[in-house]
Amino acid sequence: MKRIGRKQLQRRQAIFMISIVILMGMVWSIYAASSSISGNRITTSAESTVSLNKNKGVSKSYKIVIDAGHGGKDPGAEGVSGNRERAYTLALSTKVYYLLQQEPMFEAHSTRTDDTFVSLKDRAQIANDLNADAFISIHGNTYGDPDVSGTESYYYSDESLLFASKVHEQLAEATGFKNRGVKKEGWEVLKLSNNLAILLEIGFLTNPSDETNMLSEMHQNRTAQAIVRGIKKYFLDRES
Repeated sequence: MKRIGRKQLQRRQAIFMISIVILMGMVWSIYAASSSISGNRITTSAESTVSLNKNKGVSKSYKIVIDAGHGGKDPGAEGVSGNRERAYTLALSTKVYYLLQQEPMFEAHSTRTDDTFVSLKDRAQIANDLNADAFISIHGNTYGDPDVSGTESYYYSDESLLFASKVHEQLAEATGFKNRGVKKEGWEVLKLSNNLAILLEIGFLTNPSDETNMLSEMHQNRTAQAIVRGIKKYFLDRES
């Protein structure tokens, strides 16, 4: 009798353990079904909420092409310190690019990511092939008189005037340089573009004060943030 009772107890324990395993499997299935799946990873409801909030109010992703002026065999202007424009434009453009990448409403692209030569035609063509929403070419200015200073922005197509104005407003304030305004000019890289296209002359590398600020990390960060604010303001205003 004792032997038979022990076997029954073992069977009951086994049935109990199997029931627990089945119950746990059912609970997990219900949890997984209610969670959001992203690729091969389960996204929790909290993560889903964050994702929705980040993209709330954004109707599309805008393609923005950032063009670092000059490069390679085309060094651009020579500053007071002997530094060349191609290095400055690449440093600032890279900062703008990375800031744009952090904005859900933008898809950022660059015409160059190192010290290489890209023709004006190819720069515009990159944006045209992408069917970009905007093209921004970044430059440092030069003049024979070292006292000349300031920030100015250019457009060619009348459709780009408002875009240039929005970006320039933020840029001129952030640089702290003389505001030289928004001007229409037939620069080749703007004329070849099928998109919104502007060219930003941040300041004069031939002016000692402008150049000192332009080459500082702090000033570049502030300038990059201002450019992105201007781009963002234009597209948000257009959506409203």
